[in-house]
Amino acid sequence: MHRFYVTPAQIDGSIIGIKGTDVNHIKNVLRMKPGDEIVICNGQGKDCYCIINKVSDSEITAECRFEKDTGTELKARITLFQGLPKKDKMELIIQKAVELGVYDIVPVMTKRTVIKLEDKKKEEKKLERWQAIAEEAAKQSGRGIIPVVRPVQSFKEAVNSAKMLGQGIIPYENATGMQNTRQLLGSLKEYDSIGVFIGPEGGFEEAEIGLAMSAGIQPITLGRRILRTETAGLAVLSMMVFNLEE
Repeated sequence: MHRFYVTPAQIDGSIIGIKGTDVNHIKNVLRMKPGDEIVICNGQGKDCYCIINKVSDSEITAECRFEKDTGTELKARITLFQGLPKKDKMELIIQKAVELGVYDIVPVMTKRTVIKLEDKKKEEKKLERWQAIAEEAAKQSGRGIIPVVRPVQSFKEAVNSAKMLGQGIIPYENATGMQNTRQLLGSLKEYDSIGVFIGPEGGFEEAEIGLAMSAGIQPITLGRRILRTETAGLAVLSMMVFNLEE
């Protein structure tokens, strides 16, 4: 069945209203009519199995017959703190991170970040674009939620945010001991929230690693090879999914 997303505000008891671009897609592309079946995700991990009861130019309404857990979310909520990369690499990182199960994404300005988002309007435009990519990736991968791309934070702000999470890890090229990495990743099942820090091109400065460690964020190695920023996050997230997936 075709699947669509709504916000809790669009749900009134068993009646769900779909508005926006999905109306045209349902009405004119899929040519669905009253009586057809669709699945509507409430954005909070629940899928509603519905029957369309009204189709108009501005809204589709459907009645939920029953609901069940989407079943695609990880046990732990993962926050990706991503050092801002150059060009359009952030778009790829967001897309793949959402597919791999992250809960939210925080763009981070570090000492070695090349790109600068000093103009508030430029930042808002970027965030709007990144959020659209997150939504599309969530729909494609059948997520039960649509991960949020948060406003840009400084590295210090990101570290303070990570203090609120159960565990934090930071892949670092000078870290050693793959066995320590295995043990730490294997212990992540104990936490309901995890922060992952990925540096931009050029990685983190030693002072930033020191600040992270002082906040309890654990440095790990991802092997003997130096990974690009767009590779490092996907590598560690894949390892985490292997340990967290039920």
